Amino acid sequence: MAEDQQTPATDAAASDSEATALAEAGKTSQWLSKNGFDHEVVPSDHLGVEILEVAPQFLLPLCTALYANGFNYLQCQGAYDEGPGQKLVSFYHLIKLQSNADRPDEVRLRVRLDRTEPKLPSVYWIWKGADWQERECYDMYGIVYEGHPNLKRILMPEDWVGWPLRKDYISPDFYELQDAY
Repeated sequence: MAEDQQTPATDAAASDSEATALAEAGKTSQWLSKNGFDHEVVPSDHLGVEILEVAPQFLLPLCTALYANGFNYLQCQGAYDEGPGQKLVSFYHLIKLQSNADRPDEVRLRVRLDRTEPKLPSVYWIWKGADWQERECYDMYGIVYEGHPNLKRILMPEDWVGWPLRKDYISPDFYELQDAY
């Protein structure tokens, strides 16, 4: 009887893996596969936007191909922490802006990174709008965007220790406040 019972966490993990296995490749995913770009299809979001998971080493070639295919606008780039001891994720929301497009093509890329050494190539040289967004992700999560021209803290003081939005971050007991003068 105990063998038949599963915890909610294992049920959720099983349904996530089943959903990933059953996710249908969208138009962008099919184009990437046809052209030899390695990625994993993840179920679309609630708005129907395709989500693709990409390995860090394939991010730059895949983004270059998407840009060449018309995805000329980086709407959003950000990061999140899946939990203590789990992966960090860098994500990208790309849009293909065209004239007379009522509903432009959209795709989201997701790159899962090891938290001990989170590194991936910068997309700044493809979409200049990634500049401050990558700096913010570096500042808050410690993700290193290799090739970024000015990767330094943007929100926290330069001498800040740690990555404040990581779920395993421990707040210091003492903050030194500097005079505004």
